[in-house]
Amino acid sequence: MSNDNAVLARNTKNAPQNPLASQTVAFSHYNNFSAQLPIDPVSGKLVAGGIKEQAEQCFENIKAIAESIDHAVSDIVRITIFVKQSKDIEAVDEVYASIFTSYQPSRTVVVVDDLPMDALVQIEALVSNGEGTIPNAPQAGDLIKLTNNTSNAPTSSVSTQTVSFSHYNNVSAQLPIDPKTGRVVAGCVKKQTGQCLKNIKAILESIDVPFDDIVKITIFLKDLSKMDAVNKVYTTFFPDSAIARTVAYVPARTVVAVKDLPMGAAVQIEAVVSHGDGTPPQAIEDRHGLIIEANNTEQAPKCPFSTQTVAFSHYNNISAQLPIDPKTNERIIGGIKEQTGQCLENIKAIIESVDHVLEDVVKVNIYVKNIGDMDAVDEVYARFFPDGVPARRVVGVSELPKDALIQIDAIVGNAEGTPPIVTQ
Repeated sequence: MSNDNAVLARNTKNAPQNPLASQTVAFSHYNNFSAQLPIDPVSGKLVAGGIKEQAEQCFENIKAIAESIDHAVSDIVRITIFVKQSKDIEAVDEVYASIFTSYQPSRTVVVVDDLPMDALVQIEALVSNGEGTIPNAPQAGDLIKLTNNTSNAPTSSVSTQTVSFSHYNNVSAQLPIDPKTGRVVAGCVKKQTGQCLKNIKAILESIDVPFDDIVKITIFLKDLSKMDAVNKVYTTFFPDSAIARTVAYVPARTVVAVKDLPMGAAVQIEAVVSHGDGTPPQAIEDRHGLIIEANNTEQAPKCPFSTQTVAFSHYNNISAQLPIDPKTNERIIGGIKEQTGQCLENIKAIIESVDHVLEDVVKVNIYVKNIGDMDAVDEVYARFFPDGVPARRVVGVSELPKDALIQIDAIVGNAEGTPPIVTQ
């Protein structure tokens, strides 16, 4: 990492600690929190009780981390909630409503197959960092969040469609809901995928942001065998503009198999979007005209539906990596340790191809078919991240592409940022 910016990892004893993950890792204008389990930080064990008690503990942990770095729950721009049972979403929402009484962040809710420590719920937060992390230099300070809802996309009482801060728009995960009826559209996964993407497009149009400003897409899919159908629709949306088609631009991407989704939907899509104008009070010359930098390297597997890394401003967004040998484009032979190593080697190759190093990673998301494999995963993981600096998410899934045992994606600091468009 250059001297212009620094990864800042922090922990507090008032929240659960993990030797392999920092509670929060700040870079530039965002704090990336590790996903919080319902663990009592004093005992290190799951709290007693059911879903409400566990959800309350997750939020208590998030609040403690935020306060330890002089932030507040109101600084959260995105919340991601993982539950093991669909029936528990309503109880989690009851707790959620007591936390966010006026302002609602953007939000994603999915039902997954398993969580660490057999927890019922796991909650993750992305928090603004108004002061930034450039040492001994003036920052834009006191940036404000910009929130927006449009009637052309589904609205919700518990989330905002998009929350902007600094140079990113964080869009709530979109279900295939017709905004006119408030119901999931009837039909196959193709029709539902199209509706999700139409909703995202409507949200972006409402804030004057083009569709090709999306830097990262996450697709949550109930039936992974339907991915070919999803991709057929996906390619009708990406690339979206003539400029993007010229360079064949597609965002970074992660595909996650889930047990269930709200409202019984077959698919849900989440987007992270560039925000070239930034949020005030940044000076005009500091915020306009930044460009998206997309990059692929031969040293990691390529995919026609995603770019390996998409940088914008001070972040590189890495596509989910499977244990694929880039030379053969096939899954490697071996068990969980070998597959974990290959995923991380692919991420390392991508990061190094854009002149960064593993120490620049601020967040890692791990999707594993068997939570019981995490000890073996951690053994390999510790060789790549011996200081436990990145924040981390671990989720159990029923299936992964190419029948892999593990899939990993990452968010990486981009010290130099991306340059503005040069005008002649």
